[in-house]
Amino acid sequence: MSDKVVIVGAGPGDPELITLKGKKAIEEADVIVYAGSLINKEILKYNRKNAKIYNSATMDLEEIVKIMVEGVEKGLKVVRLHSGDPSIYGAIKEQIDELKRYNIDIEIIPGVTSLSAAASSLKVELTLPKISQTVIITRPEGRTLKPKGESLKELAKHRSTMAIFLGVGMIDKVVSQLIEGGYRRDTPVAVVYKASWKDEKIIRGTLEDIGPKVKEANIRKTALIIVGDVLDPKDYEYSKLYDKNFETGYRRRKE
Repeated sequence: MSDKVVIVGAGPGDPELITLKGKKAIEEADVIVYAGSLINKEILKYNRKNAKIYNSATMDLEEIVKIMVEGVEKGLKVVRLHSGDPSIYGAIKEQIDELKRYNIDIEIIPGVTSLSAAASSLKVELTLPKISQTVIITRPEGRTLKPKGESLKELAKHRSTMAIFLGVGMIDKVVSQLIEGGYRRDTPVAVVYKASWKDEKIIRGTLEDIGPKVKEANIRKTALIIVGDVLDPKDYEYSKLYDKNFETGYRRRKE
């Protein structure tokens, strides 16, 4: 018997990049509603119960909620499977609110984000002393409008590390706004297509040349843009965390 829906972050694509808790939820599910346009179908093979599986790519909110509610009312274990981590561009708030109308609770199991996977593939640290201690996660404005002050141009003023989702299809516009906002033209950029998937591609460049490179590679969607000097640091400082002359609550300074 179940009285809740479990929202699971399925990770960025690699079937092994899912939490043990997330995998267990999939294994035990009787009903799975998954974002078919983004999730690797290999993850569905973890299910052990011959679950009813629904692809939400072709469904609207009302249809998705109806399936989840019917499953819960039948006492079945219902899993809503989102790509990456559901807290970032997951559209889960509206699902949670709709389920509340039926007095159905939710549990959220976090997942590995595509940003984490992209950083791993690039072999970079997104926060480096003296270079950047801030990561901005954002997207360009499209059909979904952005609040005042959150344009790429405004955010670029910080010149911190920036991770831009859903923007590769308008790469020229993205680049233009970043430069107008304050990034140097030679600021390093990496575009990671389908991070952690078998057909992953990485395009490296600068704001000056990344546009043509992305077009030449014919990358139009399912890619993350990462901007910032952490991608090619010229002069960063080692962390104080392991500095022998820096005391912590666990380590005394060495004389």
